[in-house]
Amino acid sequence: MKSPIILSLLLAASLHAQTASPVVKPAPAPKRAPTVANVPYGTHERQVLDFYKADSSKPTPLLFFIHGGGWVAGDKSGVGELEACLKAGISVVSINYRYSWQAQLAGVMPPVQWPLEDAARALQFVRSHAVEWNIDKQRIGASGGSAGACSSLYLAFHDDMADPKSSDPIARESTRLWCAAVSGAQTSLDPKQLKEWTPNSRYGGHAFGFMDPNERKTRDTRFAEFLEKRESVLKWIKMYSPYELVSKDDPPVYLYYSTAPAIGQVQKDPTHTSNYGVKLQEHCREIGDECELVYPGAPDVKHKSIAEFLIATLKK
Repeated sequence: MKSPIILSLLLAASLHAQTASPVVKPAPAPKRAPTVANVPYGTHERQVLDFYKADSSKPTPLLFFIHGGGWVAGDKSGVGELEACLKAGISVVSINYRYSWQAQLAGVMPPVQWPLEDAARALQFVRSHAVEWNIDKQRIGASGGSAGACSSLYLAFHDDMADPKSSDPIARESTRLWCAAVSGAQTSLDPKQLKEWTPNSRYGGHAFGFMDPNERKTRDTRFAEFLEKRESVLKWIKMYSPYELVSKDDPPVYLYYSTAPAIGQVQKDPTHTSNYGVKLQEHCREIGDECELVYPGAPDVKHKSIAEFLIATLKK
């Protein structure tokens, strides 16, 4: 029989063998640094962008990325499809923009004017640097998630905002896109439409001032008031809702959602439901625009991902 001392030594050795060589997880790969960071395209601290240059001797297509966050939060650092696009020879720009609550505090109405006008101005600024950054200024595709997706569709469907007579050379640049590929997009900002499509809709009122700008948690709490007072902001809805801007000469768009639609039914995530996509696709088809809609079980899927669509469309 082994003595208590020997047993203790054997137990200690066994424990040491079990714990001496823990599994060490590899350190996460560092994020790619922009080729040029925090380039100002305006005077506000939020009006900056990052540029990632693809390796190419010829002018490259460009991914124009707009971050999400409901127009009240978020940052340009998390760039979707960055590595896939760079690998395919597509340069990338990711922008910050002024938040809607900042516009509201400044007395700007509707507050959505700032983030959407910033997206257009940043796009014009990028085109003005096409030679310096080796960009093909025609082949620019926008992308983003949620509010960034809505902004991308606003650009895709809006008539060209270029002012050829402007004394500002940036303002003379086009705001038209080659394509747009987005995730979880809000395709309409009309509360009447949203209530019909998804009964528990709650998003969009803050775009038109139905929010306390000092408390971002109030963003989705005043939808009933938004719906009740729809007529008072209808002129702005017509100006800024992507659905309202669709016309026959618009570029192709790609809509990705993570869940299947159920029109007229309560949704688990009404702010990012694919009901938005179904209704926009119907509208685009009626007008004659190309709109690919992807969700689990969707028919007629040609491109399995945003990156696949962007690369195929920007490089063809």
